[in-house]
Amino acid sequence: MKILVTGGAGFIGSAVVRHIINATNDTVVNLDKLTYAGNLDSLTDIMDNPRYSFEQVDICDRESLDQVFSQHQPDLVMHLAAESHVDRSIDGPAAFIETNILGTYTLLEAARRYWLQLNDTRKSAFKFHHISTDEVYGDLEGTDDLFTENTSYAPSSPYSASKASSDHLVRAWQRTYGFPTLVTNCSNNYGPYHFPEKLIPLMILNALEGKPLPVYGNGMQIRDWLYVEDHARALYKVVTEGEVGETYNIGGHNEKANIEVVQTICSLLEELRPNKPQGVAHYQDLITYVTDRPGHDVRYAIDATKIASELNWTPQETFESGIRKTVEWYLSNKEWWSRVLDGSYSLERLGGGL
Repeated sequence: MKILVTGGAGFIGSAVVRHIINATNDTVVNLDKLTYAGNLDSLTDIMDNPRYSFEQVDICDRESLDQVFSQHQPDLVMHLAAESHVDRSIDGPAAFIETNILGTYTLLEAARRYWLQLNDTRKSAFKFHHISTDEVYGDLEGTDDLFTENTSYAPSSPYSASKASSDHLVRAWQRTYGFPTLVTNCSNNYGPYHFPEKLIPLMILNALEGKPLPVYGNGMQIRDWLYVEDHARALYKVVTEGEVGETYNIGGHNEKANIEVVQTICSLLEELRPNKPQGVAHYQDLITYVTDRPGHDVRYAIDATKIASELNWTPQETFESGIRKTVEWYLSNKEWWSRVLDGSYSLERLGGGL
């Protein structure tokens, strides 16, 4: 099959592209605008593979999208292109509205036009897989509650509201036009090639520099953590085996308070990088509590029973194994993250933190 992956130079998208090239016989067309968070260095290992090609295209550009569909004739679409950082959405929501809502609409219409022109065999096999987030569900109140595929939407941030909007568009295109869509909502991803503005890579790199480790509020916000390569496997399962019109929640079964995550990173660095920056006795001494993010959700947790029972997917990594792999990867790949940091980003937390 030929799979069109939007946002394939991003963190999750690049993991999906690497998985498809390395673990399947399928062909990938990577469509990415290459914003600040898009990085082709994340695809160096598969860049020369004859089953891989790249198109630098904005999903808001309908004419270019039509050309890509016409030229490459994909069998499946995996839509990951999105502005994805909550803090940035608080500081500047316009880009999130444009990319996540208008971009998804534009892509849906380009894909639908292409789909309508396919012969019956290819038309019946075509799927449009929209990759979303558990943040669309808002906040969990009870300590035993979990997000299911039937949880009502209650987004809290401009980012999550824009993703909720795009989810609704995708489902409406299936309901109204019969366009074959699927939706997945995942928990917090982490792992190699993660852009350094996100919690885990930010803490690793700040600690290595002896900089403060900024933790919002009291650090007790709970997230379910999903290793990115587990997520990539799940997404491929859904697009190839999932049922049109269905939603699948993808979680790691690894609920951790933010402060726990930061403390775990500090402990791993004590073991793996005992030679600390000058003036630092213990990595944990760098933890600094900062003003909480506006509208910060307290707890997310995914019930991934459906994808486990229907598609036989479960995560392979525990948080303990995954976070160790992640810290080791950043210690071994300074060249990658140094090149990322050479750009405009400067290891800050945005949106009311530092």
